[in-house]
Amino acid sequence: MSRILCAWSPSWAIANWRRRNPSDSPAEPFALIETVRAVRRLSAVSETASRLGLSVGQKATDAMALVPELTTAEAEPEADATALTALGDWCVRFSPAVAIDAPDGLFLDVTGVDHLWGGEAALLEDIRRRLAANGLPFRAAIADTPGAAWALAHYGEDGAIAPPGGQGPLLAPLRPAALRFDQETWAQIERLGLRQAGQLMAIPRGPFARRFGRGALLRLDQALGREAEALEFRRPPTPWFARLAFAEPISEPEDLARVAFDVAAKLCARLEAENQGARRFEIAFHRLDGKTLPLQVGLTLPGRDARRIAKLFAPKLETVDPGFGIEVVTITAEDVEPISSRQARLDTAREATVEEGLAPLVDRLVNRLGEDRVWRAAPVESHVPELAVGRARPLSKSMDGAKPKDKPRPWDPTAPRPARLFRRPEPVDMVLAITPDDPPSQFRWRGQVHRVRRAEGPERIGEEWWKAAIEDADTRHVRDYYRVEDAEGARFWLFRAGLYGDPAAPPQWWLHGVFG
Repeated sequence: MSRILCAWSPSWAIANWRRRNPSDSPAEPFALIETVRAVRRLSAVSETASRLGLSVGQKATDAMALVPELTTAEAEPEADATALTALGDWCVRFSPAVAIDAPDGLFLDVTGVDHLWGGEAALLEDIRRRLAANGLPFRAAIADTPGAAWALAHYGEDGAIAPPGGQGPLLAPLRPAALRFDQETWAQIERLGLRQAGQLMAIPRGPFARRFGRGALLRLDQALGREAEALEFRRPPTPWFARLAFAEPISEPEDLARVAFDVAAKLCARLEAENQGARRFEIAFHRLDGKTLPLQVGLTLPGRDARRIAKLFAPKLETVDPGFGIEVVTITAEDVEPISSRQARLDTAREATVEEGLAPLVDRLVNRLGEDRVWRAAPVESHVPELAVGRARPLSKSMDGAKPKDKPRPWDPTAPRPARLFRRPEPVDMVLAITPDDPPSQFRWRGQVHRVRRAEGPERIGEEWWKAAIEDADTRHVRDYYRVEDAEGARFWLFRAGLYGDPAAPPQWWLHGVFG
């Protein structure tokens, strides 16, 4: 069962403004102002201003008349959104799955990670304590569903934790607004005099849907766990997550390298216990000032060797600025798939040994040069030679993006191709050939004349007309390929584009590649 933590700041915009302007006095009544349809209104108010009777949406002139000592500033919603996103990235230290609940909240999927703190209560207290230490007054709650966690954080007791499957009794005494109804539904509920969510839960589903609409019923079902609610996480949620926290901050390069190995070993132990391996690992160093410094490495073959993974991270640790110290380090694994330490067949032992010996070298090259710089050529099903080759991972069995069930097709031995295929065919001239199908006996390429001693062909290759409109098919796209050898022994792959008999489009000769 999923467990969702909702954190909400009723004065997020005020707190964020004060972080940017530390000279402001928290004791004075303060409000942020924005222009709404040419009218200046309060967009956020401090606790002091709220106690004096000010509220969000109030006209600025009325607010100044009511509280003359009110201090105001211009609202900056874009800066607030940016800061909330940064705060969401900071929360990765608590859970790898964090979603932004704009404009003033966060959702964390804490399923299976609370044991790292000794329970959900300790996890919740740690989050609230760290946020408060940074001047961010957040309310938080934990429940089975995002809707229930949101309701408890906004309208329930601060720090509430709903037992698994038991959010209903905690939601019942809350105001109906806790169920996130739209404005029209909320107004109708107000007119009916319903004051508690439990009164709505007691209404049968049929009459409820007829009176308030299916949207309101969906909100109620989402809160109670009858309907699923999808969250848009900042990164794809993964259960493969490990975390290390330190009693004292660390900053020395040797310490960073040591903890990179320690946290990798912790995650790899879980992978090994479940016969799993991963192709990508991301480690994040969380500084005292709240900034997160992520590093990524990839493996050519799925692996779980902590020492090898730490070696790949080692060159990148030089880019980590520890600032005043690192207090938490986390690591996540992606592209996780089953692997086995047992040999399946004797006839694959040699192949597996070769790949495993090359994998560390390929991994170092890929992580140093980039994934797009290290690849191998793989066959692609296409009649057009320049489209019949694609890029694949160096040691993979299939093309990038291919489905696992797709079997790789080998190279066709009956249609040999040059070891070097030009990026674009190069024109040749001074071609002597008996029409219509004889190979050339002479041609000039790059200023040098070649006399043909041996030749083989033609191999006719037509265009893939089924991939375009039939009216676009043209005989000029037909190619006749020849493998030829000149008097010096050099071998070439030439083709004639087009067919004889069309004066408007005479055939042209091209050189497409050379044989090694």
